[in-house]
Amino acid sequence: MARVALVTGGSRGIGEAISKALKAAGYDVAATYAGNDEAAAAFTSETGIKTYKWNVADYDESKAGIEKVEAEIGPIDVVVANAGITRDAPFHKMTPEQWHQVIDTNLTGVFNTVHPVWPGMRDRKFGRVIVISSINGQKGQFAQVNYAATKAGDLGIVKSLAQEGARAGITANAICPGYIGTDMVMAVPEKVRDSIIAQIPAGRLGEPEEIARCVVFLASDDSGFINGSTISANGAQFFV
Repeated sequence: MARVALVTGGSRGIGEAISKALKAAGYDVAATYAGNDEAAAAFTSETGIKTYKWNVADYDESKAGIEKVEAEIGPIDVVVANAGITRDAPFHKMTPEQWHQVIDTNLTGVFNTVHPVWPGMRDRKFGRVIVISSINGQKGQFAQVNYAATKAGDLGIVKSLAQEGARAGITANAICPGYIGTDMVMAVPEKVRDSIIAQIPAGRLGEPEEIARCVVFLASDDSGFINGSTISANGAQFFV
């Protein structure tokens, strides 16, 4: 029987590539989305991957959504906490609303996604928790105090969960993508994009599929002794 994987924010960008890669690797995949019904329907039509709509910032919504996924597809073995937002502003202009929106989605959203599936993973003595963090959680970034704080916090979650889950056969790991050629990055002016690429020793943006391949490995049995780790996939832009 195929293992079940849940990918939050799994119908667009990096999440879309992750969902497709996991399906290709033999997983039964459920992908969540927050608001774009049309894009989610197109994704399901193209891939056959079921999509579920909920706000990861809301615990009750997340718990109910996860219960629906497990009722329709099966117990979740792999959870990929990928959903995230930005609300960028220099710190002196950042509003409490911008702070809380990003914290609630990118940090509390990881808790809301993993906490409901954790007991089942413990009972079954198997689980894979994979959190998509960011290079900016490792090095910080101008006008992203809120975002960088959440992505750094995600690494703390992973390191702690790894210690709690190891004896129950659960691993928790993070991936820190650098600049990836998603629609969002490709939409910035060419001059800005060129300045970003100039900072990357590899001389190019990463591809969403390159992050997806990291996820597939961390989800597999082959990665069972890798726990509490961070994969930095950034073209040698930053080393920890």
